[in-house]
This record gives sequence, C-alpha cells and structure tokens, in this order.
Amino acid sequence: KEEFRYAALLPSEMYLSFLFFPFKENPTLVSARSTWSTAQCHVPGAGSLPFPHYRPVIIILTTDTSSASEDEGSLRRQGRISSTPFQSHSNVEPWLNRVIQGSSTSSSASSTSSHPGGKPAAASNTAPATTAATVLADLMVASVRGVPRGYSSSILETADGVPVNSRVSSKIQQLLNTLKRPKRPPLKEFFVDDFEELLEVQQPDPNQPKPEGNQVNVLKGEPLGVVTNWPPSLLAALQRWGTTQSKAPCLTALDTTGKAVYTLTYGKLWSRSLKLAYTLLNKLTTKNEPLLKPGDRVALVFPNSDPVMFMVAFYGCLLAELIPVPIEVPLTRKDAGSQQIGFLLGSCGVTLALTTDACQKGLPKAQTGEVVTFKGWPRLMWFVIDGKHLAKPAKDWHPQVRDASAEIAYIEYKTSKEGSTVGITVSHASMLAHCHALTQACGYSEAETLTNVLDFKREAGLWHGVLTSVMNRMHVISIPYALMKVNPLSWIQKVCSYKARVAVVKSRDMHWSLLAQRDQRDVSLSSLRMLIVADGANPWSISSCDAFLNVFQSRGLRPEVICPCASSSEALTVAIRRPSELGGPPPGKAVLSMNCLSFGVIRVDTEEKLSVLTVQDVGQIMPGASMCVVKVDGTPYLCKADEVGEICVNSGATGTAYFGLLGITKNVFEAIPVTAAGIPVSDQPFTRTGLLGFVGPDYLVFVVGKLDGLMTVSGRRHNADDVVATALAVEPMKFVYRGRIAVFSVPVLHDDRIVLVAEQRPDASEEDSFQWMSRVLQAIDSIHQVGVYCLALVPANTLPKAPLGGIHISETKQRFLEGALHPCNVLMCPHTCVTNLPKPRQKQPDVGPASMIVGNLVAGKRIAQASGRDVSQLEDNDQARKFLYLADVLQWRAQTTPDHPLFLLLNSKGTVASTASCIQLHKRAERVAVALMEKGRLNVGDHVALVYPPGVDLIATFYGCLYAGCVPITVRPPHPQNLATTLPTVKMIVEVSKSACILTTQAIMKLLRSKEAAAAVDIKTWPTILDTDDMPKKKLASVFRPTSPDMLAYLDFSVSTTGILAGVKMSHAATSALCRSIKLQCELYPSRQIAICLDPYCGLGFALWCLCSIYSGHQSILVPPLELESNVSLWLSAVSQYKVRVTFCSYSVMEICTKGLGTQTDVLRGVNLSCVRTCMVVAEERPRISLTQSFSKLFKDLGLSARAVSTTFGCRVNVAICLQGTAGPDPTTVYVDMRALRHDRYSLCYSINPSMSILPGVKVIIAHTETKGPLGDSHLGEIWVSSPHNATGYYTVYGEEALHADHFTARLSFGDTQTLWARTGYLGFLRRTELTDASGERHDALYVVGSLDETLELRGMRYHPIDIETSVIRAHKSIAECAVFTWTNLLVVVVELEGSEQEALDLVALVTNVVLEEHYLIVGVVVIVDPGVIPINSRGEKQRMHLRDGFLADQLDPIYVAYNM
Repeated sequence: KEEFRYAALLPSEMYLSFLFFPFKENPTLVSARSTWSTAQCHVPGAGSLPFPHYRPVIIILTTDTSSASEDEGSLRRQGRISSTPFQSHSNVEPWLNRVIQGSSTSSSASSTSSHPGGKPAAASNTAPATTAATVLADLMVASVRGVPRGYSSSILETADGVPVNSRVSSKIQQLLNTLKRPKRPPLKEFFVDDFEELLEVQQPDPNQPKPEGNQVNVLKGEPLGVVTNWPPSLLAALQRWGTTQSKAPCLTALDTTGKAVYTLTYGKLWSRSLKLAYTLLNKLTTKNEPLLKPGDRVALVFPNSDPVMFMVAFYGCLLAELIPVPIEVPLTRKDAGSQQIGFLLGSCGVTLALTTDACQKGLPKAQTGEVVTFKGWPRLMWFVIDGKHLAKPAKDWHPQVRDASAEIAYIEYKTSKEGSTVGITVSHASMLAHCHALTQACGYSEAETLTNVLDFKREAGLWHGVLTSVMNRMHVISIPYALMKVNPLSWIQKVCSYKARVAVVKSRDMHWSLLAQRDQRDVSLSSLRMLIVADGANPWSISSCDAFLNVFQSRGLRPEVICPCASSSEALTVAIRRPSELGGPPPGKAVLSMNCLSFGVIRVDTEEKLSVLTVQDVGQIMPGASMCVVKVDGTPYLCKADEVGEICVNSGATGTAYFGLLGITKNVFEAIPVTAAGIPVSDQPFTRTGLLGFVGPDYLVFVVGKLDGLMTVSGRRHNADDVVATALAVEPMKFVYRGRIAVFSVPVLHDDRIVLVAEQRPDASEEDSFQWMSRVLQAIDSIHQVGVYCLALVPANTLPKAPLGGIHISETKQRFLEGALHPCNVLMCPHTCVTNLPKPRQKQPDVGPASMIVGNLVAGKRIAQASGRDVSQLEDNDQARKFLYLADVLQWRAQTTPDHPLFLLLNSKGTVASTASCIQLHKRAERVAVALMEKGRLNVGDHVALVYPPGVDLIATFYGCLYAGCVPITVRPPHPQNLATTLPTVKMIVEVSKSACILTTQAIMKLLRSKEAAAAVDIKTWPTILDTDDMPKKKLASVFRPTSPDMLAYLDFSVSTTGILAGVKMSHAATSALCRSIKLQCELYPSRQIAICLDPYCGLGFALWCLCSIYSGHQSILVPPLELESNVSLWLSAVSQYKVRVTFCSYSVMEICTKGLGTQTDVLRGVNLSCVRTCMVVAEERPRISLTQSFSKLFKDLGLSARAVSTTFGCRVNVAICLQGTAGPDPTTVYVDMRALRHDRYSLCYSINPSMSILPGVKVIIAHTETKGPLGDSHLGEIWVSSPHNATGYYTVYGEEALHADHFTARLSFGDTQTLWARTGYLGFLRRTELTDASGERHDALYVVGSLDETLELRGMRYHPIDIETSVIRAHKSIAECAVFTWTNLLVVVVELEGSEQEALDLVALVTNVVLEEHYLIVGVVVIVDPGVIPINSRGEKQRMHLRDGFLADQLDPIYVAYNM
C-alpha cells in the first residue's frame, strides 16, 4: 500500500486543494498520471508551481520526531489506498475539466486549517467545496473504465476484466468525507488570524483630483499629400539618385577634430551597396551552400564615427533582401546591456555581423585571433565590408528593386525598463510611408543640407539622416559623438559653414553648446529653417530650448525654427512641431500641477509655484496618422480631455511587431481603443507609443512622461525624468555631474520605492555630499510629495553608460539590486517612505487561564506534555542506589577493572597525547585530594576552581575535589594572546563562585600572576593557586562520602548569549541521574567507544567529558576543539580510525569541518564514516538545520548516513533535556510560518524544523509565557522541564539574584499544580508524530524555536534574531556573518563583510530590503564590520549583548555605519 499524501499548496487567494497520488510505477498508470499532470498545469491563475507565495518560512528541528496535527493525522491514517491499476480512457478529460473548473472557483472552507493564509469561510461557502469534492469522487470512483455514474456494485471491473475490490473506493470515499467536512472555524479569543499581519492598504485620498472633461475622440492628422513621381520604394529612390545624380553629395563624415574626412556621393553609395549585396549573396558560402538567403537577419556593428560604412551596409542589405539589425559596438565582454543584445541576435537567428576593418581590429580577440564570443551572444561570423573585401558584381547580375511591401525591411533594437532588449520590425511599406510623412511634415526638398548629431543607427538619427535624406537626395553632415565631447559647439559651426537648412539634435547637445560660449562669436544660425529637438518630450527639454534661444537669437536663430518632436521605437515619429511657413500653429506651453499629474489629471497652475511642471508642445500628429489617448492600465478606454493617458497611433508608418514575441506584440501593436461604453473606436488596430500625454488646444500634442520611466508609488504616478530634473535643480554642478543621474523604482514590500543614483565629483567631501543629498530629499519631497527610498552617490565614471552618453538605467538598477553598484555614499529613508507596514500588534489582556483551558478543550487538543522513558522501570534500583555518588563509582571501577582504559586524549597530529585507565585516574585523584587538604588546607564544602586546558588533568582534579569533599568549578583558562578579554571572565567566575583555591598547571599559574595579567585584573586578590604538575605520591586516608544525595557535587558556570554569567548547582543525585539518562539513551557500556569534540567546561560538554565515562565505563576519545584550528580533519579522522558509533560535537566544530574540509577533501583520504550511528551536536539554541544538512550532504560520500546527524538540547536549568538516542525514532522536520511565530503561535506551512527525542526520566510541558497555564498540543509556549537531573538552583546569577528564584520551582497556574517544574527560558512546541518509540507508543517530538531572552519585541511582536539574521546572510554573497539587536526601539543589523570594502555600502540597501520584505521591519542602523568582529562563544553561539555593548561604546571599528532615516 502506498502512503496517501495530502497537500494544500496553493496561494492564499485560491483556497484549492490538490491531491497527489504516489502510485508505484505501472505501465497502465502512466497515461493517467500524465493526464493529471497536465490538469495540474492548467489551473486558472495557479501558475505551474503549486507552492505558496509570499510566505516567509523558517525551519525548526525538534529533539523529538514530529508529525501532522490531529486533523492531518486522521487524514493520513484514513488515506491509505492500494495502488490498483486504473486505465486511462477517453472519458477522463471532461471529468478533469469539471474538477478543475469546480475547484478553481470554489472557496473551500476546508482549506483553512491546511493552509495558513486561509480565512475561515462562512457556512454558505462550503457548498461549492462539497460539489468540488463530489466531482472529485466521481472522477476517482467512477472513472474506472465503462462504469457509469451511480453504478452500485461491490465489485467494479477494470479494462482487463480484473475485479477491483470495493475497499479502494470506500477508502477514497472516506477520504472525500474528510475533505467535505467543513472545518470548525478557530475560536476568535485564542487565535487572531493573519488579518493582523496584512499590509496597510493605501486608502485613496477623498480629496484627490478626478478627471472631469469629456471623452476625447480619435484625432486625425492631415492627409498624406500625393507627390508626382514619388518612388515606389526607398531602394527605387536610391537607384534613381545613384544613376541620375551620381555626383550629388549624400553624406559627409567628420573626424574628431571636426575635419571632413570623406564625402559619400549618391553614385558611390549605389555602386558600393550593389557590390556588397552581390558579395553577401554570392561570395559567402559554407560547404558550397550560400551562407545567406533573402529574409535572413544580419547584424550591423559600426562605430558612431563611421556613418559612411554604415550607410553602405544598410542599403547593401536592403538590396540583397536581407534584414539589417543595427547594434552597438561591444567594447568589452561586460558592456552594459551587451548580454541582452546577444539574446536579441540569438532570437533573430543572426549568424553574420558586418563591420569595418578598423572596428574589427578593435574588438577583443580570442587566442585563435578570432573575435571572442561575447557573453550571451550567438556564434557570429564577422565580415569586413571595406572595399578590398567586396567583389565586383557579374555583368548579368542585377538586384530586384521591388515596390515597398509588408515584408520586414529592418529591425531596430530597444531596451525596456526591465533591461530586456527587443527587436522592433519595420516593414518596407512603413519605412516608405514614414519617409513620406517626415518629408511632408518637415517640408524637406531635394539637395537640402541637414546636420545630424544623433546616433544614425536608430530612431530619429536613422529616420532623418539615413532614410528620409536618401528619399529626398539631401546632403547629411554627420557629427560624431566623440567630436561633440571634444567640441560641443561643432554642430553649430557645421550648420554655419555648410549653410545647413535643418539640424537634428537632442536637448543635451543644445545645453552643451551653451557651456562653450567663448567660441560662439563667429557663428550664425540664420540658415536654419528647422532645428528638430528629438527628445522634445523630456521635462528638461523646454529649459534647454529657452536657454538656447536666449543666447543664439542674436546670432540669427529665429524662435519658430525650434521644432520639438515626440517619437517612440514602436510608433516611430508620433508628432513634430511645424515651422509657421509650413502652416503650423503657434507653439504652446502648459504649466501643470505636479500633484494632479501624479493622479493622472491635468490642472493648470501658476509658474510661481515650485511644484509645477512646465511642458512644451511637440507639435501636431504626423500626416496620414490617427491618434487617441487611452488609459495606461487595463483595457484601453479613451481618456477624458483633462486626463493623462498613453498616446496610441494608427498609421501606415509605425513599427509592425516585436520580432518573435507574439504575446507582447498583440498588446502593443494591435491595441483596440474603446469608448467608455466599450465600443471600439476603429476597426484598425492602434500602436501604443509608450508616451504619456494629452491633446491640448489647437490639437497640439503634449507629452508629460514615458511609460518606461513611470514609477507608481502608493497609487500615485511619478515620472523618473521629472525627479531627475528636480535633483538637477539642487546646486547640480558643485557635487555631482549633470546628466549622470539615474532614477528608477525597485519593488520592496509590495510597492515601488524610488532610488536615485548620481555620480559624485572627485573633489566633493563627504559632508558636502550629505548636504546635497539631504537637500535633494527635501526638494523631491516638497515638489513631488513622495519620499526617496534610497539615495546613492557613486564615484565618477562608474555608472554603466548607454552607447552615446547617458546612463544605462536598467543595468544600474540591476547592479543596485545585486549589490554591485559600489556607492561611496548612501542615504536610506525607509522610515519616511514605507507607509504600508502592518499595524503594530496589540496584545489582548483579557485572555485568562480559564478561557485558555476551555479553548484547549473545545479544540479537542490534548495538553502539550511529553516524557522520556520511565527510568525507575529500566534499571535495577539497588544498583542505582549503590552508584549514587560518582566518587564511589570510580573507586569501584579501580578495584574491579583497574586497567580498563577510560580516556584517550588526541593532539593535533592525531596521535595519543595521554591516556587514563580506571586505576590511574583513581590514583591521580587521590594525590589531588591530599594536596588540597595538606597544601591548600581546605575544608569539606569549599569551592575549588579548576583552570585547565581540555585534557585528563581536568578530569583527575575534578575527582580529586570530590574525594576531598570540595566543590569543583571547571573554568576555561585565559587565552595567552588575548588576556585583556579572557582573563576578566576567569576572575569573575572565581569571585562569584567564592572559590577558596585555584588548581591549575605551572604554565597557567605563571600566566595568572604575570605582568600582562596585572594589566587586565587585580592579581593580588587571587585565592591560593596550586599547580598539580608535580604532586607527591601520597595515599589518601579516606575518600569523603556525602551525608546526603542532595549535597552539592559541582557548580556549572557559563555565560549566556545575553551576556549573563550564570552558575547552576548540581547535586550528587542530579549528577548520577544525568549520567544514567545519557547511558540509557545512548546505550553506553564498558565495551563502547565514543568520540567527543567539545569544550569540557559547562553544560552537556562537561558531563560527557568528565562524568559519563566514569558512570557507564565506556572509553571516551577526547578531541579538544582548539586542535582543529591546526588540523581540520582531526575529529573525523579519529572517528574513522577508532570506528566510533557515537560522537558528539558543537556547531562551531561542525562549521569548521564544513567550511574547512569542503575545499580540501584530499586530507580526508581513507576516512570512512559509515561506522557512525549517531553524531550529536550539543547546543543550547534552535537547531541550525541548514548547517547540519550541509554537513550531512558534504560527508555523505564518506559513508555518513543522513539519519546519523541530530541535535541535542539543554539549557541552564537542565543541561540535557533532549538527546537523539541510538534506538529512538529519527528526527522529523517541519516548516513553520514565521509570521505566526511573531504572534507567539505557530502554524505549519507545508511540511519541514527538526525534532528532538526527550531523555529518559525527563518530563516536558509547554506553558503560556505569561499566564503560566498549560498549552494544547501544537501551541507555541515556554518549555518547562521536570527531571531528576534538573539543576537545584542558581548558585548566583551575577547581579540578578532575586530575579530568577522561580526558574527552578515553577508551578502551573491550573491543571497539575503540584509538580515542580524548571523553566528553560526557551520557546517551543510539542507535536505527536506518526513515528513510534521503543514502547510502541506514538512518539512525541519537541521542537525548539528559540530563547525568550534573545527575542526582540518590535511593533508588539516577538522576533527571533536568528530568523532576521538568516534572511540578511542570504542577501549578498559577501555577507559572512550577521547579528541583530535593538537599541532605543531601533533594529540594528551588524554585518561582517567578507570581500572588498567597496562592497560595504552595497549591503546597506540589500539588508534594508530583505528585512522589510521578509519580516515587515524597518532597519534603523546597518553596521558593516570586518570578519570576526561579532563575538561568538565556545558553543558557537553569537554573543549579541556583548556586540551591543561594543556598538554603544563605539568599539567595533566599523567599515561603515548607515543610519536609516
């Protein structure tokens, strides 16, 4: 039989339940299974992955194995079905469709318990769920072939006539009944559902402006005039001019000094294009096949300084009926956007790239001499088109100059907002129509001269300077970008010297020329009849135009000459202002309220205000075109007159498609605008231009932004260009470079957040920069009423550049999100920007203990209580009584098995450093006892501090103390290289424990009294110090025997992660009970060997190192963790060499092995870990599942079983609560919803947190942290423990004696009020699992969530630092470690940077983002420090409070501290 698994795995909005059948593979099942999988893929709206989204999850391990809750458990038990072979048949499809349709629309109440996002549904909602379940029953029961619905028989037949036992269908029926049964809604008092956690939804402002005008209808441009003798295609025009006007100049190219280097005539252009076309079609072959055929795409890779070659290549391709794809020259493998260009070339199937000789030489080469294949590019053949490489056409070869058709002429690339590059196809007919429309709109005539400053490969530079110019036999003077950089006035000088009638520029070029005023005297612009401003739609264009006119009006520039235009790659030229002689209306200007624009509404304002946007018109729409303005989102409804929308154009002169992308092509190139009533405005499709604007008076078009630059923040729209313009207005020239500012939005916490990045001048100081940044923030806030989430300044020339100047925005955004921007100054303002955080939680004070227990009873839950095996039945009580004192056990072993080896200490070389048999240990203990009495003159009950390195001496002196009746305290020796920080802890323990004597080695004794020590502590106040290196061999008169088992045996001191030094008292009874429990759980006998790689100073590490071997008689192989620093493989080699079945380590040891051995596996030659049955990590924290899983995976190939690794759990009140035994069930793992944990409850997301097994004799209960009442099974609360080996109390908690009186003697507030419990201070929960323990009972698993002392109370919720730290560490590869704490209600995140310091500031934004996204918390301070700054104790736990003290005392020496505003 197969286990039937049920999973409700879909997003919270859908409330669907999916059933997965893990049948055994059976040929008759395959087709049925494939039908299921297809059905699963087609759930409407479900996506193909059936996983919950937006659901932060943490993984917890229990010390007990755990399972589903009662409801799920019943499902699993009932759901066992036998895998009877179904056969797929034709009726399955319609059934499936019914199920899918039924389930996708139904909102099943039954999903609430299985899925944490679900809300309890009303009773009426259960009806559709039931029908879905019934349909499911039909499918599952009645889809055995040929059985009609309602056919009742106990035996059904399959296709092969084999009877199917009806038990299968009854099992399924039983399962369906459980699915149909509506779940009881949870009681409101006990469980407040997720709605508390929902993000604040921005309520629309009731006073926000709304559009009030009439609906704007479609606007029609002037008709295209009929021109006599107009060529039928662009190539026909070229042929005409090339043959009849061959001497006429077509194009003049300039070098970087401004000298004309070459003038291409129409005759030359025609003959060279013919040669190229002939060569491409006839001379390029592979395996005697022509390389290219008509319709193939060819890349054109030409620098901006070589327009002549580009023109020849472009027209050569058109003549050969090939499709040119002009792209930028890739200079390096890391060019911004180069990878996306490669993707475009690949999707266009480009195999050939045309270029010039000079350009090809400049490309990066592989060792073979060939051009390298750039990242993401297809393999290309590069062909140089300089004259010597072209063949003369054969006499009988003539190209076909066809009439313009709908076939693709060329493909222009465009980079979208997200950074993806698409190819826009333009047909021959569109190209011709566009040339016609531009000729008419601009009044172009034959032989006119035009100066082109733009990139001739795309957009307006191509349309005017390469296509329309040839149509009209014009002469183009092409100004390269390199010349503009050297001499910004060059284009004006060329207009003057060539008496150019038209110039095509961008507002940037006008602005640059204003800066070079010295040389302006001799120029005249009187020849210009049109100065076309290609980016006239930009918000700063109007100021450039006005400033340019102010300066150059005195030099012949007439105001009406300035003609802004608007264009887009998809719709080509959308509108252009006509000079008055061509009948254009006077220019318009609009001053608009910025606030209203953010709501998409046009309201005229006055120029005096700061928060206005002044826009100029971009003229009227193109001849032969129709235009309308539609709503930006959703269905393209027509806008009202005072509403901003997207401009759509219907014309024969637009692009036709995105190459190879049918889906988005339909959306953009085939939009059907509709009226408010939903009636289409035209039977012709419109093209969306991506321009946002409106139609003003005189049918003038106004553009206020682009869709690509649109940022929607809290429901209001802002245009990136407007924000840039505001930033530039704040003293731009002093601190940052004009034109080197990028603004974009990033999604954080379900809203767009504005990021502004600028290049800082090298001479700007940090103080200047921060002043500028704060002024920019204020300006943007007051003008746009929107907060900037992050403002970053980067060093000069480090932002990715677009091909001709400007910033590559999408690449900048990508770098910001990946943490690769490397800013030198950062200001984050999440406190002001993020306004949609969930409401802070208010605790409900009125839930008392009585209602708590009623709640448990109503829910039908059992009390969350569990216990290990009963010790009294397991052991012969006489023996247990006989061995009540460990000193007696050691004497008994010394008599009965004197030579039995107990300890074996290894050094870093892996050789045995020292050993101890029973008799040797006994004799050494006797000598120590004599020395204590004679030299130390100690009395019974005096406290003795043992300051030893890990080794046999420590164990011998411990038993020496017991022999003399003294109370030992093990203390970690100070570190010789770090006395200043380690010695005070030693001193403190000695003082707090009231030690009368210190036992140690000679070396440490010298250290304690050295000058260096005197600098750290007062060495005069040490008690008596005895060294035990050379003790006289004296026999002890009599071994001390305690008068009662409750007498103090030893003190266990340790510093908690919160920085508190706590010593607990361990009685003789507790000590032997502890050893007994461990012996039973781990099955320890004298014949066993265990390996221990732990520090022997406190907790379970001390017990395993010093106590257990004496009690159980097994041999312990001792591996001091410090030795791993010089030999990483020491522990694992020892485990393999001695074939150890049981081994213990700490998380720090596991981490050293995982990190250190992962890269140098050669040192593990010959290591075999298949002998290990249990490898236990000793810890006092939530199990670190990712570390234990990595460890298991890494050493799997050395034979380590995945089931072997587990975690123990102990704390101050009881050092060993949970320990994975050799015979116990495996640990189980559950995924827990992190949001529920914040509310002190837990819900499973989708089953995986490991469980832990409770030790024999230990009882555990989960209690409410405040009411102290018992909680139900599967509720989150404090773990309380009752066991014979509980510590008997704190010896002292340094400085907090009174506070912890109830830690050891707590009683429940109701229920079993008699038992005394110890409070662990850890949150956790119990779950009953499907697994059985040794007694055959279902196994109770304990899951530890984290320490209560460590939790952070923020916004009324409880956060576990480890959860936030886990998120932060995942944010960037250079984050080595992280720790969080709170400071005056601010969350402080300290991050260790493992990488270059230039990455430090990248982390600020990433850390802030990830904590907001996953925990709904705003980080107050981000501190970037060097590796190793975060203090970690010997157990591998972070000392967050020490770190906090260091931060407040300014001792961290941080790389950078960011205070988020």
